[in-house]
Amino acid sequence: MKNRIALTLASSALALTLATPALAEAWYPYPAQAVEPAFSADGKAVDMSYSPLEKAEKPWNICVSFPHMKDAYWLGVDYGVAEEAKDLGVKMNLVEAGGYTELSKQISQIEDCVAGGAQAVVIGAISFDGLNNLVSEIKKKNIPVIDVINGISSPDITAKSLVSFYTMGYETGSYLAKKHPAGSEEVKVGWFPGPAGAGWVEAANKGFLEAIKGSSVKALEPKYGDTGKEAQLKLVEDVLQAEPDIRYIAGTAVTAEAAQGLIRERGLKGKVDLLAFYMTPGVYEGIKRGFILAAPADSMVVQGRIAIDQAVRALEGKEFVKHVGPKIFVVDPSNVKTVPQTNILPPDGYKPVFSVN
Repeated sequence: MKNRIALTLASSALALTLATPALAEAWYPYPAQAVEPAFSADGKAVDMSYSPLEKAEKPWNICVSFPHMKDAYWLGVDYGVAEEAKDLGVKMNLVEAGGYTELSKQISQIEDCVAGGAQAVVIGAISFDGLNNLVSEIKKKNIPVIDVINGISSPDITAKSLVSFYTMGYETGSYLAKKHPAGSEEVKVGWFPGPAGAGWVEAANKGFLEAIKGSSVKALEPKYGDTGKEAQLKLVEDVLQAEPDIRYIAGTAVTAEAAQGLIRERGLKGKVDLLAFYMTPGVYEGIKRGFILAAPADSMVVQGRIAIDQAVRALEGKEFVKHVGPKIFVVDPSNVKTVPQTNILPPDGYKPVFSVN
């Protein structure tokens, strides 16, 4: 059936569709992985191909809540939710809390959304555990709640559209571990996982540190901080000052983007390489221009699209995959020219869209 989600063993041909311009027209079917059993921390990833509904049965009212819109990552997710809302013919209203310190604001914004008539809620969570009471209250009203990007620990979530940030961190660490295997000369890496306490940060931190175990890569003490550019730049400056023999800086996309200028100014290009554990337009450009070494792509645009599709499927009582995310792949100088921006990033010059009617 056309609209059914087809579980398939991913083939190399399917993986190659990521690099074909044809996907600029229709983003699906998209190489993805479902987690089974859903919501389990140690669930098995099953390769599949994801396709959305063609149209919603009615113009459902969907509320989307993000931690902030301060960086291009969330702009990409915004592009995904807005475009899929348009494609399916549903209403979408987006609120953003202003930063990872604003949990109470995110909660009140979502409460206002529900009070205002939202029929489903898509949440990019500020806190892994801090929204659980709210999610339980929303569930009692029979309103589907979709967990997008960051992760929420509540068992009352309807569905998850996200990748494992453990895997994102692991892929980044593994990339370095392969360059510096056990027995080679030790190299130091400054590690900047993002704001302390956020579920995605803790997961990425665990994955990164586990991937470099047994290699010659030595991670310095993780430096946590908000994903604002100034906050990350200050953290990087402090580490460069304290550790003059550092070889790599790895961390959030904002860390890598912010550090590019600093590395150039100090004449450290080629001496200190930058890595991000997720993709943004700035990181993509940095890799193309040779200022950033590598980053895994989690196709955040597609995560946003899938979240809206899951919400509509739940509202219409249709079959949906409860826990799914796009397949992760690493972008570096070897493939950056063949990987198109489509689906892994928002279009150049994209401006935030807060409502689709």
